[in-house]
Amino acid sequence: MNDSQGKKLKEALSNNSPLKIVGTVNAYTALLAEKEGHEAIYLSGGGVAASSLGVPDLGISSLQDVLVDVERITNATSLPLLVDADTGWGGAFNISRTVKSLINYGAAGMHIEDQVSQKRCGHRPNKEIVSIQEMIDRIKASVDSKTDQDFIVMARTDALANEGLESAIERALAYQEAGADALFPEAFIKLEQYVELKKHITIPVLANITEFGQTPLFGCDELADSGVDMVLYPLTAFRAMSKAAEMVYREIKHRNSQESLLKNMQTRDELYDVLDYHSFENKLDELFKD
Repeated sequence: MNDSQGKKLKEALSNNSPLKIVGTVNAYTALLAEKEGHEAIYLSGGGVAASSLGVPDLGISSLQDVLVDVERITNATSLPLLVDADTGWGGAFNISRTVKSLINYGAAGMHIEDQVSQKRCGHRPNKEIVSIQEMIDRIKASVDSKTDQDFIVMARTDALANEGLESAIERALAYQEAGADALFPEAFIKLEQYVELKKHITIPVLANITEFGQTPLFGCDELADSGVDMVLYPLTAFRAMSKAAEMVYREIKHRNSQESLLKNMQTRDELYDVLDYHSFENKLDELFKD
């Protein structure tokens, strides 16, 4: 790609305090986010697992599964895309392939975490994390493999739940030293924890404000005041879409008509507006007119 997507993400980060990053599980939701004026989007590993594969977020999806969705999203929108790369899908050479592939497919950045390969959702119990040295190796392999030097390698640490804040900060310092461009402290539960973390590191920090998890739904202003640079809403739209779909299927199953649902639907004209449908149609008419 001609334009560095990593550079776009860095520019969005410098222009917003904090930068809101919204989850988009497919190309169409990415278009909706762009239409609303968002400046950065996100592809969740849990989102790929649930929406594209219909499986739990337990390290089941592969790099190829993620790349399919990355390519579709980046082909549809110019917004910079941050991608959940789980643990990198293997050792140093696998991680190198992950980084190069994500850049080639148009991603702006990724986060890689310090859980064991058989990972769990960051807001579930019984997580296991690797040694600091093993995570440093993952970060170094990632940074060394960049073909776009602006591509963001974000280090995620799940240490708080297992080892406490002091360990999370120790890991954050080590990850910064290893070359991470940003930090993703997972499942923080107090604003003061972000404040304390930012006393020790200089790279940007992301807060994962996912619903129904361990982290309270802090507001952007209080997060910014606590030193947070990015606020992530990984599956907010997906959860709402899924609930809406449940309601639709229930109504169709038990009622005579879907007419009562129309008030909650995007209209055909609204869909066409998002897709710029008429421009495509006009192009066809122009190409094949007599």
